[in-house]
Amino acid sequence: MEFFGLLGEKLSHSLSPEIHGVILNNIEKVGAYKLFEIERDKLGEFIRAVKLFKVKGFNVTIPYKQDIMKYLDFISDEAKRIGAVNSVVLRDNKLYGYNTDYFGFGATFERDNITFINKVAVILGTGGACKAAFTYVLDNGIKELYLVSRNPEEIDLNIKDDRLKVINYDKLKEIKGDIIINSTPVGMYPNNDKCPIDKDIIDNYDIVMDLIYNPLETELLKYAREKEKVTLDGLYMLVAQAVKAQEIFQEIDIDNEIIDNIYKSLQDNFK
Repeated sequence: MEFFGLLGEKLSHSLSPEIHGVILNNIEKVGAYKLFEIERDKLGEFIRAVKLFKVKGFNVTIPYKQDIMKYLDFISDEAKRIGAVNSVVLRDNKLYGYNTDYFGFGATFERDNITFINKVAVILGTGGACKAAFTYVLDNGIKELYLVSRNPEEIDLNIKDDRLKVINYDKLKEIKGDIIINSTPVGMYPNNDKCPIDKDIIDNYDIVMDLIYNPLETELLKYAREKEKVTLDGLYMLVAQAVKAQEIFQEIDIDNEIIDNIYKSLQDNFK
């Protein structure tokens, strides 16, 4: 039996065991996926335990996506540029780190054949959830990318790219583009009635994505659907990044149909 898990601080509501259990079943692997709730000062002990007990791979969630990096022997290119690791695999007693949020985000758009080439996109928020998204967008042909912050003067992304600008929410009212993405927690359960922007701003975009998956249809996506925009929720990204992690753990390719099947089965959980 192979052992996997999720490293974090508070994990009681995680969907990861359910998602990875279904993935393992679909690829006919016998494995167990556990939740590892670890205190920050115990990370070193956790790493030693991973090697001692031959945990094949583990995912990483807040607040350890950056802290874990100093314990790794290898960090992938996308994870270095994002500055965060969310998937770690043990090979020959060495730890290799990746960021599968990057791939999960991209898969969400690829599913609907949406590209960023020569388009104008906006991402609401500049926190941790934003990093994988804007790295993917910059890597995939965007013409202009705006990150929206309540305090743009305090944001230092350490990225030199003329296509990237950080603006405030007042400036957002002047922008018209193709895609707008919410990476803030505004609208997340239990505050389902909140929306990160005025409804009128949605008129300026054709495609609206929310990284939130609970609720599945946030107020932002509800307004966008009512305005007949293309809408993308965060649940598909969650499932796709988990499938990518298992691809890395198992060193195999997994059919996208598995992502679709798990996504559809989980949709009922949020209705």
